[in-house]
Amino acid sequence: MDLQIALLLGQDGLTNGAIYALLALALVLVFAVTRVIFIPQGEFVAFGALTLASLQTGKLPGTVWLLLALGVLIGVLEGSRALRAGQLRRLPLIVLLNVGVPLLLAGTLIAVSPATLPLPVQVLLALMLVVPLGPMIYRLAYQPVAEASVLVLLIVSVAVHVALTGLGLLFFGAEGSRTPPFTEVSFAIGDALLQGQTVLVIVASLALIIALYLFFERTIYGKALRATAMNRTGARLMGISGTLAGMLSFTLAALIGVLSGILISPITTIYYDSGFLIGLKGFVGAIIGGLASYPVAAAGAALVGLLESYSSFWASAFKEVIVFTLIIPVLLWRSLKTTHVEEQ
Repeated sequence: MDLQIALLLGQDGLTNGAIYALLALALVLVFAVTRVIFIPQGEFVAFGALTLASLQTGKLPGTVWLLLALGVLIGVLEGSRALRAGQLRRLPLIVLLNVGVPLLLAGTLIAVSPATLPLPVQVLLALMLVVPLGPMIYRLAYQPVAEASVLVLLIVSVAVHVALTGLGLLFFGAEGSRTPPFTEVSFAIGDALLQGQTVLVIVASLALIIALYLFFERTIYGKALRATAMNRTGARLMGISGTLAGMLSFTLAALIGVLSGILISPITTIYYDSGFLIGLKGFVGAIIGGLASYPVAAAGAALVGLLESYSSFWASAFKEVIVFTLIIPVLLWRSLKTTHVEEQ
């Protein structure tokens, strides 16, 4: 391996590591607030990339119908709840948010060919179609069992993952998709060529991480999420809604996943089931952070990206094994360091 190859592999590793870091932060956030090990995080990556690819080819993405179906289910649940409580004034708002908005999006995409729209509008449409699925899934799958054990919540996550993977195959087919590059700019650094798309991914990831930091430090909702993550019972006693915190954490996780999928869609071919492996590598980074520390999780995810990149050069057939083996010494070290408490 010469210096040029090392730089190219490092560039690829940092690009992947930036995406894994975002997913690790999302997984830590969801677990800290709701105790949910969010296995379907990777599906938002795949759905975001494939939805954008469908829009750019002029097709109506299947996520439109999933959004509408989940909206109808939530509308029925929330509407019946409002009727039982005698809150008839809430019905128009419930119908508008859960059914009216998805219908409006579907009608817009049917009336206007999305392939003719500018790239920023296509990205915005992809976000509007996929990000709301996060809080909707929380409302339907997790909120009814929010007080259950971590094991039960993990089983629910597995079920949601399997369902979303099957729906992804139904919506997008078995063929992979890749979007055109967002930029063709490249930079020469010595003998190595730095792609503008790589710079865009890293810069966008850093910008999103900074935005999340400012959200948690400067906004009332961010501070409420931090309080819930530190002490759920104490947060409730202070008037912070656990349901609202769960909804917000799933919304942020979905946003991070969709943006990650959009960023990597020009540099890798995404299939309906690609999100699971991508999310799993982000999960390795989250485990390194103990599902609690955001900076350590981000650093661990960057390490995963670099390890994967250099492993693909030295032992490409075993790169996945090498990456996931990293979790064994981390778990062993944490097991020896942590004081175990016997369950009652």
